[in-house]
Order: sequence, then C-alpha cells, then structure tokens
Amino acid sequence: MARSGELATMSELFHPPLTDLRFRFLGTSTSVGVPVIGCECKVCQSENPKDERSRSSGYLEGPFGKILIDSGPDLRQQALREELKEVDAVLYTHAHLDHVVGFDELRAFCWRKDDPLPLYGSPETLDSLSSMFPWAFTKEKVNSGYVYPAPIPFEGPFMIGNLKVTPIEVDHGRVRTHGFRFDHPGARSFAYISDVKEIPGQSRKLLRGVDILVIDALREENHPTHLSVAESLEMIESLEVSRAYLTHISHELDCAALCAKLPKSISIAYDGLALDLQLPSSS
Repeated sequence: MARSGELATMSELFHPPLTDLRFRFLGTSTSVGVPVIGCECKVCQSENPKDERSRSSGYLEGPFGKILIDSGPDLRQQALREELKEVDAVLYTHAHLDHVVGFDELRAFCWRKDDPLPLYGSPETLDSLSSMFPWAFTKEKVNSGYVYPAPIPFEGPFMIGNLKVTPIEVDHGRVRTHGFRFDHPGARSFAYISDVKEIPGQSRKLLRGVDILVIDALREENHPTHLSVAESLEMIESLEVSRAYLTHISHELDCAALCAKLPKSISIAYDGLALDLQLPSSS
C-alpha cells in the first residue's frame, strides 16, 4: 500500500481493497444510454460489458452516510445491481432530465424513515424539481409511500457530517450546473463533474490539485455543451490532477480502443466501478 499522504499505486486504484469510504459509479453514459435504442454501431453491438452504460450517477459512502449524486432514469436498475439499501442524502448537479427523472424511485429510500430525505441543489435545480414533482414538495409527509424530501439550496460549501462538500459551478449549456469536490479527514480529495463544457477560473481554483477527478468526456468530436476527449485531457492537465476518470461517455467511444490511447493516470469509468478513497494508515 502507498504511504500516508501519497496516492495509491495504479494497481490499487484499478483493484482497490475497498473500505467503508468509497465512491461507486452507478452510471457513466450520456443522456440516451449505451447501447442506444435502434443503433447497430460497433459499440452498441459490443460484447464488452464496459460498453454497456446507464445514465450518469454516483454513490458516495463513508462515516458521513450514503450520498446519491443525481437520480436519473436508470436509478432502479442501478440500485438493484449495486444492492443499494440506503440513501441519506441526494446531491443534484442540474435539472436535465437524464439526471432527475428517476426521482420517484427515491420512494424506496424513504419508506423506512420518518425523517425527510435531504436534497441538495442550486435554487434553480430545486425549483425545477418542485415543478416536475409537486406532489412530493409539501410541508408535511403526506403518505409513507411517497418521496419525502427536505430541499436544501446551496450557494457555497456545506458539511454533511465531517464531509466538506464544495459545489463547483461549471458551464453546461443554458442550465445552471454544478460538480462537487469532496474533502474528508483521512481520505483522498475527490471531485465529480459529469456534465461540463468549460470550467470558469474561480471554479478551477477550487479544483486545482484534487487527488482524484471524475470529468465529462462525451466523444472525440467537439460538442457545444460537453467536453470532447481532447478537451477533457487538456482540462485534467491544466488542473494538475494526478488521477482522473472519464465519464458521461457516448456510443461514439469504444472503451477498449480509447483506453489503449490514454495516459496511465487516466481511465474510462464504467458502470459498477468502485474507487477506494481512504488514505492508508501510516502504521
């Protein structure tokens, strides 16, 4: 194992001895998923399980609890696949449909709780959720079978237990969008930015030197609201990140072919991949 304060070796990051402080990729695709309905391209017909991708989402767990990032349309299948039983809070990146329309599946994580489920998002994102799902956003718990949310708007860093969560505002089309940086005692700093075209200067300052970065890399060709692979690699280098994972992948990228061309410090994320975030003990 790496010494305290150092990043783990490549072997450890690819095959981590998982601890209770980890991040799991629930989904790693663009908005339509992979394979794409009706498509017969090489990637959509691939037998490589890493080319089968559900809509982008993540699950962070540690002493602070179990945190879901976004509730996309594949949440039910993702939760069953990963055997998720609890969600203590949900962080929302933005209100695009591929990140929110699994909202009703949050019922399963509210049934066994009397307290409301905290939902963190920008004021704009929470307003959109309230408009989409007005039946849930009442002042009191109406029915034990419903989602029972506690919306918590953010405009700056906040704490969930000992976990510091720093919203990172990014450019992604016309919808106000955030990634998140996570800092916890005894853990590698970690940032998740699934949907982004450009990162403003102030947000770059918040990300610079983070231990592990997850970032959008839609396809090889340029796109108006997402980073291309080349743009993503340039962004990773400019942020001085030691370890990075590419996500929000379209069917235009073949996982095996792209992996062969990437630097060793950069990998393509895939559904079900788990990252150990805990720093090894110095003893």
